[in-house]
Amino acid sequence: MAKKLYRRLFSIPVVLAIAFGLISCESNPRSAQPDTHHSPVRSAHGTWVEESFQTAVVNIGLKELGYTIETPKELDYASIYLSIANQDIDYSVVYYDRGYESFFDAANQNNQLERMGQIIPPGTQGYQMDKKTAHEYGITSLQQLQDPQIATLFDSNGDGKADLAGCNPGWACGTIIEHHIETYGLKNTVEQTQGNYTALLQNTITRYQQRQPILYYAYNPHWIFAVLKPNEDVVFLEVPFTSLPEDEEMGDLTEDDTTFEGKNLGWPSIGQKFVVNREFVDHHPMAKRWFELVTIPVADMNEVSLAIKDGKNTPEAISSLAQEWVSDNQAQFDQWLVEAKEAK
Repeated sequence: MAKKLYRRLFSIPVVLAIAFGLISCESNPRSAQPDTHHSPVRSAHGTWVEESFQTAVVNIGLKELGYTIETPKELDYASIYLSIANQDIDYSVVYYDRGYESFFDAANQNNQLERMGQIIPPGTQGYQMDKKTAHEYGITSLQQLQDPQIATLFDSNGDGKADLAGCNPGWACGTIIEHHIETYGLKNTVEQTQGNYTALLQNTITRYQQRQPILYYAYNPHWIFAVLKPNEDVVFLEVPFTSLPEDEEMGDLTEDDTTFEGKNLGWPSIGQKFVVNREFVDHHPMAKRWFELVTIPVADMNEVSLAIKDGKNTPEAISSLAQEWVSDNQAQFDQWLVEAKEAK
């Protein structure tokens, strides 16, 4: 199972045990009425700012459907799941395809939770390098960095090894990168550079602008994909076979799980679903249908992530970004509203 690795992929602390102490064991249910909209819809998201944007888009649609909206709460993930199960919150956009089973299962003792929809489709992750160097030297696979002459192309500190921009110390992705370096026979030629992930990427962008070869790990959605675009600026590198750390319970993944567009990238894709209170959606079919329909493309999420990174990170700016996204996708948004209203 992948659960242990991806809880920390976005640098979010996991405090499941603490959450049980934060939320009362007594639920605080409200009487659910079929689509009368008298009670505000309550939502929550984590500390990843992009989730507040996603929640804002969803709430714009719910408001158009006639619901009143309560200001979303910011909570840790375990608390979100417990709050939804206790009927203190109605929904959240924070069910990621891998790594959140433990939160879901721990909170779902009374079968109050349901996963649905696909707010963000599965995004890729893996190793990327600049397209120019890849074409010039015929590099398609990470394993080719076993060749010292290839590896030194990416040596920025003079130690003779390729410097692979990786993850923050303590992030699970760093563990996987180290596993790959060992498993693919790269210990003598490749070294992961760890530090602040954003700073590592900024340095990578600077090197690219200086026309130097670059090699780095990236996950999608993330703003880096809006700056260094796959197949235009950079390319993904294949791995020779799928291998993930057994001690991190990743042994159930196969090559099919880590292959994207015919390339084995060595990492599984991660999508994002809604987690909802079952009783709420049973009594509110329009809201349920809305959750099933609304989705934000990964490419759009990358652009929003870049705008947030560049300073549009206040509640007012996030609200403006959400309104802009709806306006840019008005025809599709309106069609979703029509379909949701038909579920009444």
